[in-house]
Amino acid sequence: MYESKEMSVFDIIGPNMIGPSSSHTAGALRIARLARNMVKKPVKQVKFILYGSFAQTYQGHGTDRALVAGMLGYDTEDYRIKESFVYAKAAGLNYTFETQSGNQDMHPNTVDIIIRDEDNAETAVTGISIGGGRAVIKKINGFDIDLSGDYYTLVIKHKDLPGVVAGVTNILSQFDINIAFMKLSRENKGTTAYSIIETDQPIPGDVIDKIEELKSVSHAFLIEKL
Repeated sequence: MYESKEMSVFDIIGPNMIGPSSSHTAGALRIARLARNMVKKPVKQVKFILYGSFAQTYQGHGTDRALVAGMLGYDTEDYRIKESFVYAKAAGLNYTFETQSGNQDMHPNTVDIIIRDEDNAETAVTGISIGGGRAVIKKINGFDIDLSGDYYTLVIKHKDLPGVVAGVTNILSQFDINIAFMKLSRENKGTTAYSIIETDQPIPGDVIDKIEELKSVSHAFLIEKL
């Protein structure tokens, strides 16, 4: 759930973008860029699994180039988007595309992004493009989340045990960071969980260090406001 706000012409039409559709280009790039920010180490390989209209038009609408550009960290107005395949090769980024059809329950602009870093660790992200160049990450490693990139975001993987969330919020309070939204997703009680915390202020790197010192936290990372 997100705050309501007045919409501008930019929100309705979408950002300036190379490509015919803000949903299929700017939104796709935003998904990939958010997914890239969830991986701390250099990315070596990525697989994009496209659904619905993404799968049907991804080459003609430039969705493929936009997704690769997002993995390279480009923004929606970057002149390099048209040649993102060339830049990916130069950066040593290997990528593949796969299309899926027949799942009527999925949003038509959905992509799964399977990322492998230089240590072969895998991160799986599902995102949807919701129009006007905006996007939402719906899953990370099978856990349901809602992450838009509209806020500074802290993602924490931890054990689902009493006191963990209190410890995290206490650290944020020490740094005078105000929480805008917070969501916890878990497999089962007492097992692995993810906490997604969106804040009004930038989050210093020192916060991550302190949070990762908590006994039940596996790792944490920041996603900058896009």
